[in-house]
Amino acid sequence: MQQIDIRKLILTVIMLLMGIVFLLPFLWMLVTSFKMEQDVFNFPIEWLPVKWNIVENYKEVWFGKFPFYLYYINSIKVSVLTTLVSVIFSSMAAFGFAKLQFKGKNFLFVLILMMYMIPAQAILVPQFLTFKWLNLYDTHFGIIILHCFSVFGTFMLRQFFMGVHPEFIESAKMDGAGYFKIYSSIALPLVRPAIATYAIIRFIWTWNDYQSPLIFLRNEALYTIQIGMRHFSDAEGQFYALTMTGAVSAIIPLLIVFIFAQKHVIEGISGGGVKG
Repeated sequence: MQQIDIRKLILTVIMLLMGIVFLLPFLWMLVTSFKMEQDVFNFPIEWLPVKWNIVENYKEVWFGKFPFYLYYINSIKVSVLTTLVSVIFSSMAAFGFAKLQFKGKNFLFVLILMMYMIPAQAILVPQFLTFKWLNLYDTHFGIIILHCFSVFGTFMLRQFFMGVHPEFIESAKMDGAGYFKIYSSIALPLVRPAIATYAIIRFIWTWNDYQSPLIFLRNEALYTIQIGMRHFSDAEGQFYALTMTGAVSAIIPLLIVFIFAQKHVIEGISGGGVKG
């Protein structure tokens, strides 16, 4: 009979308890979104509502004065397109810095990394003036362009492309493949976990972005979920059941992405650890 490791058992129990503690606020938020307003602060806490009010709460949030369905459409549009364009540009730049040889490559890469040191708030005014001049202010296209070039994505994916063995590239060259063919058909599939990891990170960052839509969007029909949630809480903040309903609605896509994509994130992190 295998002997039980007491230390591992105690550590597992501690981690389980900590996980439950971290989940309690989310569970309270979820349960509150199902309650009548007068039952929100009943004590002791009712983890199962006495009176359920699911339909009215979610109907008011999704199709009421602040239509969350429209904010959802806007956020999905901006997040998906930003993620797609950012993954393409970042992976192409990363492949170039990792595998192509050209004069000044290292200096240019260091220059790009230095841009990561500049706080986003420091360049808001120049960005705002540029977008106004280009007629990109108050458009989703402007928000997408703002985030589709990523220093972080270029740096992260470059580390993985550097792990692609040079023999693969040399063999492809001997077969007559150009650099784009090597990038798309050979290098890209080999770093697929890293691509998936960055795509997930980029989607979550864009979905949660509050600052850019706040500065660059004025038309309420263009609001993303974060700005819509702020306006909703300003107007309906005294109604906690509705506020929790809006908060639950705002994080549902992130939970879905995490549940279905966590495997790729783990593969990307473990792969990066092996390469490093």
